Amino acid sequence: MASTAQPQQVNIADLDIQQLAEVRRQLEEELSHLTNSFAQLKQAQSKFKQCVDNVQEIKPKNTGTTILVPLTNSLYVPGKLSDLEHVIVDVGTGYYVKKTREEARKYYSSKVEYIRSNLESLSETIQKKQENVNYLINVMQAKIGEQSQSPAQASTSNP
Repeated sequence: MASTAQPQQVNIADLDIQQLAEVRRQLEEELSHLTNSFAQLKQAQSKFKQCVDNVQEIKPKNTGTTILVPLTNSLYVPGKLSDLEHVIVDVGTGYYVKKTREEARKYYSSKVEYIRSNLESLSETIQKKQENVNYLINVMQAKIGEQSQSPAQASTSNP
């Protein structure tokens, strides 16, 4: 018979200070990773918002306008706008798709919205992890306080 291993729940108050310190370290590592992920998602969202803005800047009055076309992150060549109805959209992993301006705007707007919803759920997760860390710190402080009082009480009861 196959059994599914479920995580075992342990009461934090039953752990000793060394175990609590290890749990705290793990929680802080997770919190750091989640915070970094949040920052990366915010950066991606900002790039997609910029793409929406850039697509909206292409207007019929700009026909024939000289622009700088990026070949790499630091190399540009001059070019002229000829087809104002279509743009090339980077859809990831080196693939590009020709879309109308409206299709491109919708595509990038949907990406912004998708990332926004992920940011919301990630923010909730970060908040819960932070609450767990704070609770753990309170338990650790209480245990350290108990340990520091125990020797003091023992010395006062033995004359």
